[in-house]
Parts: sequence; structure tokens; C-alpha cells
Amino acid sequence: MRKLKTPVLLILMLGLSVAAFGKTASQPNIIYIMLDEWGYYESSGMGHPIFDTPNIDRFADEGMRFTQLMAGASVCAPTRGSLMTGQHTGHCSIRSNGGYILRPEDITIAKILQDAGYATGGFGKWGCGDVGTTGVPEKHGFDVFYGYYNQKHAHTFYPRYLIRNSEKIPLKGNTGDYHSGETFSHELIYQESLKFIRENKDRPFFAYLPFTPPHGHWMMPQDDPAWIKYKDKKWDAGMAKKDTDARMYAAMMEMIDREIGEILNLLRELEIDDNTIVFLCGDNGGAYYFPTEKYPHGFFAPNKDPRTGVEFRGNKGEFYEGGLRIPFLARWPGKIKAGSTSDHLGYFPDVMPTLADLVGIPTPERSDGISFLPTLLGKKGQQDHRYLYWEDPRKKMSAVRINEWKAVKPKGADQYELYNLNDDIQEHNNLSEKHPEIMEKVMRYAEEAHAPFLSGEVLDASLGFQGYEFD
Repeated sequence: MRKLKTPVLLILMLGLSVAAFGKTASQPNIIYIMLDEWGYYESSGMGHPIFDTPNIDRFADEGMRFTQLMAGASVCAPTRGSLMTGQHTGHCSIRSNGGYILRPEDITIAKILQDAGYATGGFGKWGCGDVGTTGVPEKHGFDVFYGYYNQKHAHTFYPRYLIRNSEKIPLKGNTGDYHSGETFSHELIYQESLKFIRENKDRPFFAYLPFTPPHGHWMMPQDDPAWIKYKDKKWDAGMAKKDTDARMYAAMMEMIDREIGEILNLLRELEIDDNTIVFLCGDNGGAYYFPTEKYPHGFFAPNKDPRTGVEFRGNKGEFYEGGLRIPFLARWPGKIKAGSTSDHLGYFPDVMPTLADLVGIPTPERSDGISFLPTLLGKKGQQDHRYLYWEDPRKKMSAVRINEWKAVKPKGADQYELYNLNDDIQEHNNLSEKHPEIMEKVMRYAEEAHAPFLSGEVLDASLGFQGYEFD
């Protein structure tokens, strides 16, 4: 083999050094912010009459809003599993809530980016495998993950501990009471995410921020500016028993809006804004929180267009539009057209191939997704799905989307219902008997999409979540 001359060898070594430790134009930073149960219309930019979310609105004004980039599932664990693995819930190791776990062979977004030289950090709610299982995040591509591993643990903002890479970190003054304590967990998680961004500003990084607000048993520090704004609000007499929780929910939405603004400001301060793509979305459809006779679908009406009164059917836990349609925004100054809107049809499995395409690495063969990078960058040639698929074996329900056609088999049903979403976004008119040719496709695709279910393993149950007591 011919020896390289010293100058050539030096150039190659320098190139390898930049790839390993520095940043190139093909290695943008990636921040993925996901808010727990953030409803489609729960922002002032969407016309919500109560929430004031100037930073989310600014995010949308500076980037692209997707009108139908759907969740991976209608509840917490499988939608996270679908996002992380790039698989729909007919293939994913996590297909429902309740103890499902990633397998050792599952490949995640974090893993492919880590292998590409990215620093990888997660901060918030994992939900894909508790401590002592094959699904812990540090075994699936995360250099660090800090927050909650078990989704039930994430129901309180005052837990006795948080977890960093499977180690339980005690929180001062917290007794396990859902609503009170000395240490507000979300503030710690949020500050750790900022620290990660600062520490990795000079190399490519992936910051996954599955923040828990506004979901959970609502409580926050009494001196938070958002709570001070809402603590004395009086709304509906029929909601008196849950009025405090509702005010907390509103305060949490505005608290998280403030923090999103602070993250964007930090990118500018660190001079990495132009080389950082940021995604912002909900995890599944909004929930009917604080219902009354006057507000049967929740006081804040997460799935109802406040301008037109049109409402998506259903909510969290269902495969109607109200359970799957989420806010989804993307921002990348100079790359994504500011103030743009896309009706491209996609869902969480598409995030993995999109990020792989963005970085210039192969998408794992197991992924069910299609890159929507062309749409983000305003380029032609965007590929479309033949169909989108969801299932929940625990509830024995499923759904198939074929362009404008949506077939739903609800919990307890034997047959699919069929809706044309172009004409019937509220899913009121079941057309299954009128379109046998569409139903034939639905049944064929549903059979094609479903694979035998395999979950990960519990390796040591004593290490996992045990209420709020330490093991």
C-alpha cells in the first residue's frame, strides 16, 4: 500500500478530529421537546381563550406548523416507544401502557445519533423501561438520562427521587405526597437540560426533552410567576371542586411556555441558533380534564377549535382524531421557512428517518417511517405513506389511515368504522358499508402491519419503581 505523504495524512487526521469532536454543516444540533398531553388547540396562537403562550406562538412564527403529523399512539408509553424506535405500534416492543419494555435489540434515535458522534441527553419522562429492565435509556443510546423512567412515577412533581442513568437521586424534603414537598422535580429536570445544552455547545448534540407538564397531579411552587397569575382566577361554578387543579394546569402551560422561550434565548446566547433544529410537539391527544355539564369535553377543550367550534372526536386513549392529532412544530432559522404551514400526513415513526436523513446516516431497516426532511426544507419530491397504522392490544383497538380515509376499530368493537376526514373531520359519518373497496384495503393493511408481540424483560424487579419508598 502506498504511504500517504505527511501533509495529506495530517489533513485526514484533522478531518477525523472535526468529525469526532467538532461540528460540521451536516451535523446540526437537534432538540426535541415533547409536552405531556399538550392539546392541539392549547396555545394562544391557535386561538385559545385562556392560555397566553407568546413563546410557543413565536416558535410557530419562526418555523413550520404541521396540521396532521400524528402521535405514535394515544397514550404515554407506546407513543414514546414509537417515537424512539421509528416503528408503528404493530411492530414496536411497546404497544400499550402497563409494563411494556424495549428489547435489547431495539434501535433508538438516540443510538443512531450517538453512533454518529452526537452527545445524547434525555431529560423528563422515559416510559420505555424501568430501572432493572432491558429498556433503560442508557442502554439505548443515551449518554445521560435524568428524570422518570416509570410513567407512574412521573404522575407527581414532588417525588421522593429522580433517576439518573438508573441511579435514584433523593430529592430534599419530598415525602411521597403527590401534591406537596420541598423540591419541584420539573425545575431540576429543566435546569439539567439547559446544562446539557451549554456543556455540548461545541459539538453536535441531541437533547430529548420529554417534559411532564402539563400532565400529572398538578402542583407547583407558590412563587412561580405563572401560578401567581392564576391562583386567584375564578372560572366556572360547576367546576368548584377542581378549580385549583384547573388553575394549576393553566399555570403549568404558561410556565412551560416561558421555559421554551428561555431555551430559544439560550441558543442565541451560545451562538448556535442557526445550527440547531428544534421540534416541539405533544405526546398524544389532549385529555378531557375538568369536565362539567357545561364543558363535557373538558374545561380547556383541548380538541375544540375555539374559532369555529369544530371538535375532534374523542381524546387521549382513543384512536379517533382527538386521541392522535397533536400540535407539531419545527424551527431551524435559515433552513425552515418562517411562518410556514404543512398538511403533510405523517406520524412519530417518521421522526427517526427524518433525523437520520438530516445527519446523513442510514435509517435502521426496522423503521416504519418516511423522512419528512424534504417538507421541512421546502423541497419537492416528498414521499407519502401507503398507510399509517396504530394498535393497542390491551384495549383491543386499532386504526388505519389511507390518505383522507380513516378506519377505526374502537375498544370493544368487532368491526372497523370508516370516515373521510376531508369531509368529516369530526368522524360522525361511518361510511364502511358504502365503500367496500376501501374496507378491503383497510383489512389487508391491518393484517400486513401487525406482527407478533415481543416485549423486553425485567432483569431485577427489586430495582424498579416501588411506590415512593426507596428500595
